[in-house]
Order: sequence, then structure tokens, then C-alpha cells
Amino acid sequence: MHYPENKALEDILERAGACLEKGSPFVVYRKPNKTNIVGVFQSGNVLHYSKDFTEKGFVFAPFSSEDKVVLIQPDKVWQGEFHPEKSQKANTITLDESGKDAHIQLIENGIKEIEKGRLQKVVLSRKIEVSITKSPVKIFKTLLKKYPNAFGYLLHHPKVGTWCGATPETLVKVKDKKLQTMSLAATLPYIQNEDPKWGNKEIEEQQMVSEYIGDKLAHTMERLEIDEAESVRAGNLWHLRSEVRGTMLPNLNVKEVIRALHPTPAVCGIPSEEAQQFIKANENYKRTFYTGFLGELNLCSRGELSLFVNLRCMQLEDGKAFIFVGGGITEASDPESEWMETQNKSKTMLGIL
Repeated sequence: MHYPENKALEDILERAGACLEKGSPFVVYRKPNKTNIVGVFQSGNVLHYSKDFTEKGFVFAPFSSEDKVVLIQPDKVWQGEFHPEKSQKANTITLDESGKDAHIQLIENGIKEIEKGRLQKVVLSRKIEVSITKSPVKIFKTLLKKYPNAFGYLLHHPKVGTWCGATPETLVKVKDKKLQTMSLAATLPYIQNEDPKWGNKEIEEQQMVSEYIGDKLAHTMERLEIDEAESVRAGNLWHLRSEVRGTMLPNLNVKEVIRALHPTPAVCGIPSEEAQQFIKANENYKRTFYTGFLGELNLCSRGELSLFVNLRCMQLEDGKAFIFVGGGITEASDPESEWMETQNKSKTMLGIL
């Protein structure tokens, strides 16, 4: 593979549009707080997989760790600059109440399971279907404009479908054996000129995630530091986040780190195995790539990766967008508030459409 070729943004987006029409595999993306857009284009429609994260390219991994990790091969890599104009006024979004009873029932079942002592936390989600008229490339451009501090992407493979999103959450970054990740949990709506007021439920939920990540990574690191939690804004929401840094043991392979971290408690629950089983048995739809992860693999240099959790995303198919929203359920959860949290989260993607 050659170094990324510098191209005009229009050329990159035009090529992405042509790939969509032809059904050729590609991904275009922008990292958080960057102006650089990268396009990874694969020739041929073969569905490649990553076996051990030593390959080169862009990975797209499902929620279920039993399913294979898709690899978009970097037969051509282009990069260009994206300078967003100021975002337009937010449009008013009408929220649909359908599916409320089923979601509340799901949350109540989750709380019962926690009360039985089988789970400490479980993340439960639902899927919303919306008709769209905008092209995937237009949706991607809007998303980049609206969420500059998120990882924004548009990905297509004929055997996987078309996905796009703007995720606020890093799964893991590794460079020269130095690791960075984050513990992200809890959600409150953003209100102008007001600081978020976190309750015990949110503080405990975030603490739980930090401890869990610490435990999971302990055996893979020479040293590990977890910062205090701070409030961070993602679009129209607040979250609590702690930065996590470490130095990997010299002979450790990256696959073990990814296996330790995915799926994170922020998208699955604690303990992970039991939470996954509960989700599969109760959610009533298959998440596929929602709450999986995606990102660069050895694209810049050997042993360097930059992976993000696939949140705030949608699947685009035949004039429809499927949006996924969920929330962390603990013993202190209130089903009505949890429903409202998913409604608030749905505005992120609905606002793009």
C-alpha cells in the first residue's frame, strides 16, 4: 500500500458515492477533533476478516465476539481536508412514542435480573426505523458538521450493508506499546449554560465501569492509570468519562487487549458473559454491528491502532435508516427515565436525517 494520496474532499466523497452505486467496499472517516478525512477503498468484493489484528486496513467488528471481524483492505488510501461551515440551527425533532411499552418491559426485566444478583449492570437497547430521502454521503457530511468531536464514518460492504455514525467513545488506541482507553458511562441531556447535576446512580455506574476496565486490563499492563471522572459533552448530551492509560507488557499481542475490553460495560454490562446472554435472550432484535467497534489497524505503522465503539450509529438500507439507542440499567434505574434517555439519545441521529 502506498502512503495516503492527498485528494480534494470532493474527490473522496465522489468516489465514496460511486462505490455505493457499484457496491464496492470502502470506508470514509474523520477522527475526533481533526479536519483530516481518510478514505480506504478496497478493490474487489471479497469479504475479508481480521484473524489476530496484525493485518493492515480498517476493521468493523460486531457486538458478539463469536462473530468475525470484517476488514476493509486498503488497496487505495486517500486523504483530504474537511473544514466544516458553522452548523445550521437545530431542527425540531418529533419523537415517536411507539415501542415505549415494550422497552419499559425490557428494562423491568433487566432490573429483576439484577435484583436476583445475576448482574450488576446490563445495557439494553432498541431499534428505530425512519424513512430517509438524503443520500448516505449527504448524511455523512451533515454528521461531520454537527459532531466535530466524535469519530464520524460512512462504511459500505455489499455483504455487510451501509453504516454510518458519530461515536463519542474510544475502545482503545495503541502506539509503541502505549495504550489509551476510556471509561464512559451515565447520560444527562445538555441544557445551555447549565452544568450537569449527576446523581448517585450515574456516579456509581461510571465508577463500576472504571473498576471493571482496571480489573480486565491489569494482567496485560506493566502499569495502568485511571483518571478521576469528568463531565464531557457529546452533541446534546453529557457523559461521565475517565481517561485510562497504560504500558502494555512487552510480549503481549493486541488481540488479548481487545478481547479484554470488548464488549465494554458501557455497551454490554457486568459481568460481561451473563449480560451478553441476557441481551441476546431479551432484546428482540440482533444488534449486529451496533455496539461493536471499528477503526484503523496498522494503517499508519505496525502495532498502531485506533478503535472506537460503534455507538450513535445507523444502518442505511433501501430508503430507510435503522437507528439504535440504549442505556445502562442498574438496580437504581427507573424505567420511565431510562425510556426518556433513549429518546434523548435518538435525537443525535434523527437530527442528522
